[in-house]
Amino acid sequence: MKHKLMIISIFFSLSLLADNSAPSQEEVDKIIYQWSRTFAQTWQLVAQKHFNPATLEQAMIKALDAFCNTLDPHSSFLDPKAYRAMLEVTSGEFFGIGVVIDNTRKSKDKFLLVADTIPDGPADKAGLKAQDKIVEVAGKALEGMSTEEITALLKGPRNSTVTVKILRENQQDLLEFTITRDIIKEQNSLSFYIKEHNIYYLALSIFSESAARQVEQLLIKAKNQKCRGLILDLRNNSGGLLTAAVDIAGLFLEKNSLVLTTKDRNNNETERYTTKRDPVASATLPIFILINNYTASAAEILAGFLKIHSEALSSSKSAKPLVFLVGTTTFGKGSVQEVIPVSNNCALKLTTQLYYLPDNTTVQGAGIEPDFLIERMLPPTEHMQWLTKNYGRENTLENYIKPAVVDAKTTASKPAACPPTSSKDRWAQRAQQMLEKDNQLRQTIALIDTLAQAQKQCPALVRSRKEAVAFLGALFIGDTVLTAEGIEF
Repeated sequence: MKHKLMIISIFFSLSLLADNSAPSQEEVDKIIYQWSRTFAQTWQLVAQKHFNPATLEQAMIKALDAFCNTLDPHSSFLDPKAYRAMLEVTSGEFFGIGVVIDNTRKSKDKFLLVADTIPDGPADKAGLKAQDKIVEVAGKALEGMSTEEITALLKGPRNSTVTVKILRENQQDLLEFTITRDIIKEQNSLSFYIKEHNIYYLALSIFSESAARQVEQLLIKAKNQKCRGLILDLRNNSGGLLTAAVDIAGLFLEKNSLVLTTKDRNNNETERYTTKRDPVASATLPIFILINNYTASAAEILAGFLKIHSEALSSSKSAKPLVFLVGTTTFGKGSVQEVIPVSNNCALKLTTQLYYLPDNTTVQGAGIEPDFLIERMLPPTEHMQWLTKNYGRENTLENYIKPAVVDAKTTASKPAACPPTSSKDRWAQRAQQMLEKDNQLRQTIALIDTLAQAQKQCPALVRSRKEAVAFLGALFIGDTVLTAEGIEF
């Protein structure tokens, strides 16, 4: 019996679907008849006359994959190894190195960008960093490889090792890391409590089977603490399990709330996804969701679903959490890939449907717009840090005048901090680094504080999501475009 596996693909690229107008079955049959004969003739002539036909099987696989790639950027032909890797990912448990990759790359690209590392995962422990460029895996250069092929190389048996070479900014030579593969299933979140502002934070790098449980536990803590707000960080979250996203949605809104529908190429609805449980989130808890251009698929569906329902509920009498989106526009992948096994232990991954949000809009090609636009400011490079330290300040000038009296406390050298060794210390260090360097996170905290003060001092101005967005938008500039008019004298 033919088995079909429906998934949200976490492998995607920066292109839109092609025109979905489909030819008639008669036209399809005619094309197949005409060109399958040409293909067979070509195959036979190559086998008979080519000087070295030893790689015919790999040539066939690449030809089939190239054919699928012309349909849309998410359709592909999976050879036996890539198909096995796909099944491991969708099972929710696999052995890898724990990196969030930039899947916007194309096969001709010579590197794979690391968007982020999974906190306390194998790559994080080995020393890989966000913005590293992987150029070689297990001795193989990446140019010409698909993203699926690269991720298949990165995965392997538990406790086995894989060697990667990377390019890193301000490093002249390639850096080599040997990483021990481990289970990634549970290593997909980072959470902490910001005590000074009474705010909880949770980052999800992918939607796994455990994601809903992690969000639920944090919501319970937030309710007991009566915190000012919750920050749900979906930046760099490329999707994962759709069922996990639906389960998370059920933590915020009442049972049987519509999350999304799927439609085929004839615009016929094929499936509806609704919440299956009673909510946990407090009705008075503001939710701020961080998004960026790597927020994709199920992650942007969850963000869009919560925004739409919050907008509708805030205009009704139902008391539900206010939801706000902060950051930049999401990736825009709203298509469904169906994995269909074929002969020779291979499979086709074909785009067959699109996802639609509760307001009957699709994120495909458009993404989700934030309520508050904030571009990410990356930390200064080592080069810029050196320039700042050695130039542009009075105390870098020769023979500069020093104050006559210097407080001994300010000049006393501080003892060097011992590097954290335990897992708990590493997570605390990661949280502290985020607070110090993440401008999107810090400005989101400022938005929550402002909203909390408004709810106390002028609650009538922030009763609904629409009113709160207008109120905060009037006070908060962010990275929106400003108009400056010249003045003549």
